[in-house]
Amino acid sequence: MNKQSSILTAQVVKDSISYILGGGFRLDNAHLPRPNCTVPDDFFGVGVASNPNPATDDYIIQQLRVLGILQVRLDLSYSDITSFQGRFCNALIDAGFAITLRLIPPFESAKHMHLADEQAKWQSFIEEVITCYGMRVKQIEIGNTINRKRWAGYSWPAFYIAWDIAYKTIKAHNIILLGANIQDFEPGYNISFLKAVSKKNQLPDVQTNNLFVERVTEPERYDHRILKYQWAKILKYNLVKKACLLTKIGNDFGVPTTISTGAFWAIYRIERRLMYGTQKQADYLTRYFTLLAASGAFKQVFWGTLLCHREGLIDDGLQDSNYPTLERIAYYQQADGENVDYKPLPSFYAMQCVVNKLSGAQYFGYLASVNGIEIHRFLKHGLQIHVAWTINGTAISLHEIYKKNSLTAASYTHRDGVDFVDATPDLLSEEPIYISWPKDFEVETVGKLRIKKPLTIDVHLPKSTYFTCAQANWNGVILAENQTELATIMAALNPDLLSPPDKQKSLRHARNAIWAMQNPVDTHHQITVKKPVKMYWHKTIFDRYRPSKARRSWNGAMQLSRLGIATAKPIAFFERDKDKTLKQNFYICEFVPADCHIGQIFSAFSASDSAFMGLEQEQVYAQLARFILKMHSRGCYFRDLSGGNILVNIHADLLQFTLIDTARARFSNYPITMYQRLADLTRACHKLNWQGRERFLGHYFGLMGRQLTWYLKLPFYLYDAKVWLKRRVGRKGIKKLVQKLIGSA
Repeated sequence: MNKQSSILTAQVVKDSISYILGGGFRLDNAHLPRPNCTVPDDFFGVGVASNPNPATDDYIIQQLRVLGILQVRLDLSYSDITSFQGRFCNALIDAGFAITLRLIPPFESAKHMHLADEQAKWQSFIEEVITCYGMRVKQIEIGNTINRKRWAGYSWPAFYIAWDIAYKTIKAHNIILLGANIQDFEPGYNISFLKAVSKKNQLPDVQTNNLFVERVTEPERYDHRILKYQWAKILKYNLVKKACLLTKIGNDFGVPTTISTGAFWAIYRIERRLMYGTQKQADYLTRYFTLLAASGAFKQVFWGTLLCHREGLIDDGLQDSNYPTLERIAYYQQADGENVDYKPLPSFYAMQCVVNKLSGAQYFGYLASVNGIEIHRFLKHGLQIHVAWTINGTAISLHEIYKKNSLTAASYTHRDGVDFVDATPDLLSEEPIYISWPKDFEVETVGKLRIKKPLTIDVHLPKSTYFTCAQANWNGVILAENQTELATIMAALNPDLLSPPDKQKSLRHARNAIWAMQNPVDTHHQITVKKPVKMYWHKTIFDRYRPSKARRSWNGAMQLSRLGIATAKPIAFFERDKDKTLKQNFYICEFVPADCHIGQIFSAFSASDSAFMGLEQEQVYAQLARFILKMHSRGCYFRDLSGGNILVNIHADLLQFTLIDTARARFSNYPITMYQRLADLTRACHKLNWQGRERFLGHYFGLMGRQLTWYLKLPFYLYDAKVWLKRRVGRKGIKKLVQKLIGSA
């Protein structure tokens, strides 16, 4: 038996279909948390491992005490009992920790478990573990991501042999048995495993599943991987529904308890799309644990690893090149690095806070959920606690949620456990906060909770605070470092006093007036102000219920900032209430000095210049292609990617690109479509001749692993034709014709 059979077998498919047809997946409104449940005192746990240095044992135990966590998962394989992991296990027991011990055969042993000698080794290992630790551990788990053959090594027949041996040995000693550690949300494996072991009367005491939602980005998001994006909102498989379904499967087969023994967000995966990966990991951790606590579905939930630079709560000081070949979720063999280099990450403090706030709390339901705002109500130690946040990138004023008396009476705690003392938060964002009142205080909200006007902020932008502005007939948002800076900006940029200069003094004066002013905070630099001055009649009808141009410009720039795409830093936007003209709004951002823009470079190349300002053509094409591909891969469809909106600063051989005019940009949580990519690229390439286009597009599509075919070229011909007709027949064409007739007269 040299060839390992696939873990996805016909039997798994058959068992899944049978269960689904029998109504097993029928759950009413399971995507919403269920009120009136209690969060267990031992709900939160974390995976741990040590290393040859005994001081690491002490360090980890100390950090666990700081976290307030007593539940730990520890992996043991054949040689670990006599190594540092065995020493560490004893240290944890002596320190009073409740240990979930996960027993793991080496990959080759798991793969060849059908052989008698491998079965004997497995049997001997389990007996040795029981002899060494016995009833001193809380429970034993068998299985390590068994539906990932390349990690665990098992085939189904091999795993069932291992399970049979483990079950008989462990249950003979009345030890709580967990299994089978299914990875991600793939319920077919849970169904097939439980059905198979049920027939042998070998059900686990607790069903285990590593309930990841990392690859659908946000914890609240419906899973697009199930029948793709168009079905996501119909099926509504978010984190809460997944947890409820897994628990239902366990109950249906006679296993009433389900726990997740590992899940995390890897920082490097977050940073493929977003800035500030360590901060986002902490956001996701809080939101993930809060939602599972609110679901009432799981008895325990573990974070995957305590110490690791990629997914841990504490950075081990190493780089990705030091990461082990086998994923730590499959076997957390040891903590790498040296104690002196260990550094708690924001997620460490977020974990400490969520454990402190929610362990043993009662969940009373939500004020808002699955509508862009998440507010979940808990009761603990005589306090009613609201854990509140919005989905990624969005924000809403707390005054749009709670009435003034409730906001005044509340106390506020940051995601990382720091109380707001000098100033209360103004906006609710993707970074969770805890809002608390005495138990008997009647919290009042403002009508139906929903995001009426979309507002985007880059909440993790360093040294930045967002202040809502509501004065006279104006509202808006100002970005400032502190209250002093806010007052300076407000005094200089009062919207009642802002007025566009004459055309001659403006940077641009057409549909929008754009002009430069001295930066009131940094007087050595300038800012840019943009205001609509011309609005076509049909726009006043179609755009009446859209956000103002200023708000759209702000939102686009903030989204680009979140994605790590360079743009002019927003400072403020203001919009007049009940403005029917749609022209009474201002967008203010930092002025971006530039050496040139892409339109100038492409025009020069099209005029047969081999270089522009010392820039060689291939140098420009290659770097611009990487910049635009990064933008598209991170979900930005810019929609106005003309050459003049791509500013260029030259730093030796490195070009720095900055996008301006952000009002039309649209964003998604996944790479944009080919149609959208081509729509952006046709605008960017308009002033470039075909020889240059083919070279530039060759770089862009080459990075995608594609070739520039005639099909991909077609939109460029169509766009050229559209521009030609627009200039001759459209508004510009008609204007030129009138001017010609007047001139000839």
